[in-house]
Amino acid sequence: MLNLMLAVLAFGGSVQASAPQEVPVLNANLGDCSTDFVIRGSDGQPIYNALIHVRVRYGVFSLKRSDLEIGTNADGKARIEGLPNKAKPLAYDVRKDNRRAAVEQNVSDNCRAMFDLTLE
Repeated sequence: MLNLMLAVLAFGGSVQASAPQEVPVLNANLGDCSTDFVIRGSDGQPIYNALIHVRVRYGVFSLKRSDLEIGTNADGKARIEGLPNKAKPLAYDVRKDNRRAAVEQNVSDNCRAMFDLTLE
C-alpha cells in the first residue's frame, strides 16, 4: 500500500501544466498605441508562427512609411507596440500557409486594440 501511494505521489508530482509562452513583441518606437493579437485556426486552436504584416504610414502627409512583421507564439499570440497616435488606418494582413485574415485599426479611435482572428 505504501509503494502504491509513493507511485501515485511520484507520478502526480511529475505532471505539470504547460507554462504559457512568452508573447513576442515588436516595438515600432513611433508612439504610444499598441495592438494585441490572438490567431486561431478554423478548429479554434492557436496557430504558431502566423505572420502579421502591417505598413504604417505616418508623419506629415503620411510620407513616412514603415513595414512591420511579426510571428505568433505557440499560443497564437503576438503584440505590436509603439504605434503612432496619428496615422492612416492600419491594415493588418495575417497569413499562415494558404490561410488568411485581415483587420483594420484606426489608431485615432482605438489606440489600444485587441484582435482575436480566425484564419480561413
